Amino acid sequence: MTLRVTVVTIFPKLIEQYLNSSVLGRATQRALLDVTVLDLRSYTDDPRRSIDDSPYGGGPGMLMMPEPVFRALADPHVVRPTIGLSPIGATFRQSDAVALSQLDGFTLLCGRYEGFDARIEEACDRLISIGDFVLAGGELAALVVIEATARLLNGVLGNEESAREESFAMDRLLEHPQYTRPRVLGGHEVPEVLLSGDHEEVDRWRYAQRLLRTLERRPDLIEARGGISREEVELLHRYGYDEVLQTMNKERFER
Repeated sequence: MTLRVTVVTIFPKLIEQYLNSSVLGRATQRALLDVTVLDLRSYTDDPRRSIDDSPYGGGPGMLMMPEPVFRALADPHVVRPTIGLSPIGATFRQSDAVALSQLDGFTLLCGRYEGFDARIEEACDRLISIGDFVLAGGELAALVVIEATARLLNGVLGNEESAREESFAMDRLLEHPQYTRPRVLGGHEVPEVLLSGDHEEVDRWRYAQRLLRTLERRPDLIEARGGISREEVELLHRYGYDEVLQTMNKERFER
């Protein structure tokens, strides 16, 4: 199945150039991803190809006008749902990428200037943001959404296990540390367990490392998954991470 994505933007070349590289380029070549880029200025009706105007009631900056956007969204290439990229949208998460990867397609509308006329927001099926910060426009956000989604399609990555084991997978844990050659570098050695050949022990160690990293760096993810189980506490004990367990607020994390 091919995932169809349409991007509405005033900078089509910016989107098109990135689509030809790396993961997205491979997905396109394998006919797993089909991205159509619509130039919003093509849907204007004045000689200046205007897509922005000053806001009613005054205020700084310019707003994207609704009429060109509505014309663009009526284009037959537009696939529902329509997603507006805006700082006021819900934060985009890995679970959203998973959900989008299971659709036939979707459309991304890139914001610019001070944002959308409110009627554009109402025309979108949803609004999403890639974080609590403001960019000059939605093009980078659109590429983030497309890549996060496309790499989950079967056949895009060389190893399908990669997408299942990495950070923010369905168990909400960060990815474990990984190593390659040389075995020793500047006094730092690759953990002995990874050289043992005991695959079950390697899996246990890696899971413990994922728990440890998440507790230390993103405790909010532990809370979001409802804490850690007694079995997971025992696993951390097994590898000597008692100090982390002692400083951990057990009422906050244990389940």
